[in-house]
This record gives sequence, structure tokens and C-alpha cells, in this order.
Amino acid sequence: MTTTYTPRLLWQLGAELGEGPLWLPEQQRLYFVNLIPGVLHAYDADGSTHSWQLPTSICWIVPRADGDGFMAGLKDGIVRLWLEPELRVQYVHQPVQDRHGVRLNDAKADAQGRLWAGTLNGNDKSRPDGQLFRLDPDGALHVALDDYRICNGPAFSPDGKTLYHNDSFIDRTFAYDIRGDGTLGEARLWKTYGGEYGSPDGMTVDSEGCVWVAQWGGSRVCRYSPEGELLATVAMPVSQPASCVLGGPDYKTLFITTAWEGLSDEQRAREPLAGGLFAVDVDVPGVPPARYGRP
Repeated sequence: MTTTYTPRLLWQLGAELGEGPLWLPEQQRLYFVNLIPGVLHAYDADGSTHSWQLPTSICWIVPRADGDGFMAGLKDGIVRLWLEPELRVQYVHQPVQDRHGVRLNDAKADAQGRLWAGTLNGNDKSRPDGQLFRLDPDGALHVALDDYRICNGPAFSPDGKTLYHNDSFIDRTFAYDIRGDGTLGEARLWKTYGGEYGSPDGMTVDSEGCVWVAQWGGSRVCRYSPEGELLATVAMPVSQPASCVLGGPDYKTLFITTAWEGLSDEQRAREPLAGGLFAVDVDVPGVPPARYGRP
């Protein structure tokens, strides 16, 4: 028997494309982005909110192991980002600057301090222009995977040996063994979605190694066992949950970002909460966020 959860609304901000949630325990703060207009948002444990406007679309942020600001993905490159005492941006790599229509999309760090960042062709998502890049702690950038269409939701097993990664355009999640040097083994088809289940988007892994997947177009966020068995469903009041992360003081709060991107006026009228930030209390905690680089 599976468990069904009902989420609560935290912030009805109406994000066009809410993505990239990150729980930062030392600040007791959730960061996430409204990707297309380039706004970084924060939601504190006490309910207060903050926002920063970036010079272009912002896709994600990842904490640095040295505590000196963040790594972030803008539309056209990987940057260092500081929010205090004032917002500053410094480009590190621009791997898609010469590829028309291609932009960064989703990223996370692994336990070894490597940053994994995917791309897609925003002009034509059917094109296999997407790649998954690996940025090593020494600053070297590598292409880890090619020929993806919509790279989404990198996530890692608690033991650091498995990478889960979505091609949302073809409704599939793949699993890869991660070798000691950061290279990947052969792709294994982990799960296929589609139809009423929507497409796999952002995801996170809990302390039992189960995978929570936001299912765009499916009005749900689901928890699966490491073998892909459905264990729990969050029934969403909106059709496009975009990403999720476990946080809160005990890591038992599942935060869910959503979007209204692509909805017609009629659909938006039926989904007044689309683009809101939601949360649900769950039984199994998540794990602290991995950080880029060496401390």
C-alpha cells in the first residue's frame, strides 16, 4: 500500500518556473529560483521571504564547501555568486555560449565536491542538444553525458555510487554507476513515466536511498524505492510540480516548487496556485546538501 500526502501552501508567489530548491541548514533557509525572469528567492524557517534579481535567467544555486558564497547556473554559464554584502556575479565557465538556444537547466553537487549541471535547447526541446557537465573541485569542466534533450534532476544515492538523471522529453529516468574518477558507467533505464504520470523533473534522495520525483504535468510528487517501486504520492493542487528537496530542522519537510509556464489563460484560471511554493511533512528525513569544492 502506498502513502498519499496532501501538501500545504507556503508562498503563493506565482513563479513562472520555480526550480532549483536548496535547503541550507546553517541559515535554516530554503533557496529556489524563478528561472525565466532570473529571480532568486529565499524562504526562512520563520516564514520571512527574500528575493534577488539576477542579470539574466538563473537556474540553480549550490553552496560552496569553503562557505564563500555559492556556485550558480545562469542561462549562459556557471558563475560564482555572492549575495552579501551586495549581489556579485563572477563567470567561471560558459560552456554553451556558442550554442544557439542552449541554456543551463538543473544541477547539484555530489559528496566528493563535484558539480553536475545539465543543459537543454530552450528553442527546441526535441533536439538532443542537452549535455551533463561535471565541474571538478579543481575547476576542470568535463562533458559527462551527451545527446540528452531535457536534462533534469541530477540526484545521488546516499552512498555516492549512483547518479539518477532525467531526460524529461522522453519521460525517462536513468541510473549510472559513478566511478572513483567521476566518470560514469553505462546508462540503466530506472523508470519510465508518461501519460497521467507526467514527465520526471527535479528530484531528491532521502536517507533510505528512496527517490522523490516531481512529475511535471502529472500533478504529483512521488517517492520510489531504489528499485523503482512506488511508495508514496504527494497529490498536488497544480499540474506542474517542478522540483523538490528535503529540509527543515529535521530534514523531514519536503519543499516543492511549481510553475505556470506553458499554461493557457484558461488553465491558469483553473490552477490559481500554480507557481506557488508548497511543503509536506514526511516520515523519512533527507540528507544535508552536498557542497562544491574542497573546504
